[in-house]
Amino acid sequence: MSPFTAALLADSILVLHVAIVAFAVLGQLLFMAGGWLGWAWVRIAWVRLAHLALIGFVVVQSWLGEICPLTIWEQSLRLQAGQSSYGGSFIEHWLSRLIFFNAPGWVFMAAYTAFGVLVLLSWWWWPPRWTRATPRNA
Repeated sequence: MSPFTAALLADSILVLHVAIVAFAVLGQLLFMAGGWLGWAWVRIAWVRLAHLALIGFVVVQSWLGEICPLTIWEQSLRLQAGQSSYGGSFIEHWLSRLIFFNAPGWVFMAAYTAFGVLVLLSWWWWPPRWTRATPRNA
């Protein structure tokens, strides 16, 4: 693989990683706001299941002391591209600053676990609907 292609793929993985983090964090905020405001879409079961599965994966991974597979893949591609990890392109530079922080591992484990508990609580507060709503005049 050419260095250009590897760098492009690494940037693409980073964009995907940021989108996943945004889905996790912003999704939870929207589920909570929507629950309080009565928005029906926040109870769509498959969206909530995808969100719960994602958070569950992150929490288990942090408890096992594992690094995110997307991070490993991105860093490997950056090395193939001849770049140092998190020091390359414009996209990589700014997007990585959004989602990567320097802190001890226990801080991340605690934060991910607390966030996972919040996600579980939101399932109790605003449970998803498992069937389609039927129109009232049907």
